[in-house]
Amino acid sequence: MLGMHMGRVPAPSAREESGEIHRLDTYDWLQMINRASIVSNVEEGLLEKPLARRILTALNTLRDEAAKPNAVRPGLYITFEPDVLKLAGMEASVLHVGRSSQDILATANAGLNIARLMRLLDAIHEVDCALLEVARREDGALVPAYTNGVQAQPTLYSHYLLAQHQVFMRDAARIFECIRRYDVSPMGACVCNGTGWPLNVERMAQLLGFSRPLTNAFDVGQCAGNDLPLEMSQIISAVMLHVNAFLADFMVQYADPHPWIRWESTNGLYGSSAMPQKRNPGLINDCRRDAGLVIGEAQGVMLRIQNLQLGMADVRDAQVLEALADDACVTLRTFAGIVRELVVDRKRALAELNADWTCTQELADRLVRCGVDFRNAHHFASHLVTRARAAGTTPPELDYGEAKSLWLEWRSTLQNACDIPDSFPLSEKAFLGALDPAGIVAARATVGSANPELVAKGILRAQQEAARIKAEIDALVDHAKKTAFALEEALTRVLAD
Repeated sequence: MLGMHMGRVPAPSAREESGEIHRLDTYDWLQMINRASIVSNVEEGLLEKPLARRILTALNTLRDEAAKPNAVRPGLYITFEPDVLKLAGMEASVLHVGRSSQDILATANAGLNIARLMRLLDAIHEVDCALLEVARREDGALVPAYTNGVQAQPTLYSHYLLAQHQVFMRDAARIFECIRRYDVSPMGACVCNGTGWPLNVERMAQLLGFSRPLTNAFDVGQCAGNDLPLEMSQIISAVMLHVNAFLADFMVQYADPHPWIRWESTNGLYGSSAMPQKRNPGLINDCRRDAGLVIGEAQGVMLRIQNLQLGMADVRDAQVLEALADDACVTLRTFAGIVRELVVDRKRALAELNADWTCTQELADRLVRCGVDFRNAHHFASHLVTRARAAGTTPPELDYGEAKSLWLEWRSTLQNACDIPDSFPLSEKAFLGALDPAGIVAARATVGSANPELVAKGILRAQQEAARIKAEIDALVDHAKKTAFALEEALTRVLAD
């Protein structure tokens, strides 16, 4: 469960919010499984059409009743079947031959968990779109990059956001892989060792929208049913850690009296009851806390499964897993909204860069190009920074003449300076260029660097990747829709006179 929010937060699913899709629950899956069993058993000659029609009529009546407000929607087959038998007669129980609550609920749980993973994919895609939107808007914005918590080098904010794009694309890839791994129909496993009843497991898998039937009855019912919630929970934990890492980066800057990045939002930004100057980022703090709460929920799955013998259902509770996935989706969609409202103060970011000596690696590199060995080039750059900091001098304030003097001073301290040039080897233009953050970034040439041209190409590639991910998600959603329609069409066809 998420905590109180200082601003508005979105629903877990934009598709559900718009009415594009309807969320299924265990009851819906019990309906689908029984309807698929009717089709398959009639096709195989295991169920007579008159009885099949009576069973379908009963299922339709119960489905209509369950759709009413506050209606009871059984989530166990042992409470679902009696209602069917009341309407269709005891002979309708033949539909359950070769089946068990074990494979039925394993199938329902697999379908529900795959749907939860699809909602997570949608939410991650929304985050990715927000990252790329800001990357385009903040094109060319120079900002400091940090390592070990200390300002390290200049970079482009778009380059940083492209790195975040790759982080969340790895999360999306894990989810796609997870879906493919568990896209298996358990129907036909019966309890745990299969059935002697000649059920068509391939047809059942097709009717229910799974890509393939079971290959091991014990695994699909007793092992995979625990592994899928565990894997989903750990993927969710990783995603939430990535949300928090991004927010932690932002909050370091936001704490500054003059941050180089601002959150320009009216949603969840609030003042203090005692300090008029304060503008507290309430929704950002809420999002960070929510990510932590979701991680706590996710670890609960692992704690419940440890030392648990196979066959136990401790980690399969539909309500608990639904809450975990929903909380993760709300947190991700809230995070996406936060990202969209981040704005770089370019003047302030440049001032931050020029306030520290993030240029010294470039200075050393240029000395190496002039023939100074790598280590001595870095020793001189370090000497220059030590002297400049002691004098309170920043890069824009250090002139060429002072650099030449510092070179002579440093050279005089060397025991063996025969291979070191007598005078400062850099021209004034080359020296000043080494101190310029924009020039430093422009000089980067390796693949994946922060060079502006390479970043622009990276944004285009990322947009193409985002479009591909969206198409793959849409294909999963469309498959689920088509499966539902195809099942009803199959019922109509096999029960026709």
